[in-house]
Amino acid sequence: MMTTLSDGQIEDIARVAHEANRAWCYENGDDSQSRWDDAPAWQRESAREGVRFVLASPDATAEASHDAWMRVKIADGWVYGEVKAEAKTHPNLRPYAELPEFQRRKDALFLAIVRALAPAAA
Repeated sequence: MMTTLSDGQIEDIARVAHEANRAWCYENGDDSQSRWDDAPAWQRESAREGVRFVLASPDATAEASHDAWMRVKIADGWVYGEVKAEAKTHPNLRPYAELPEFQRRKDALFLAIVRALAPAAA
């Protein structure tokens, strides 16, 4: 069953998940993530869309979440590129199994945060 949350609740969870992912990336040598308030609109919307996906697919795996994220990005014109950029290139636009371990863990962290916070926000 899908948990229904308000736009504000989705925003709050997306912010927390984004900031946790930013910290995780930083600890793994990736300082490309901006603070939520400084992040580009596409990045904030991507986090909100990720929250919506988890709410709609409560049994989804981190791999399924990654695949859903990739479908949205590709449909929006993004392509694989070594550097994440406003030019719509992203190094994680590749199969889940090909991601570095820390990126796969980042996807799992996102899922865990949404699942932990959604019931409290409802």
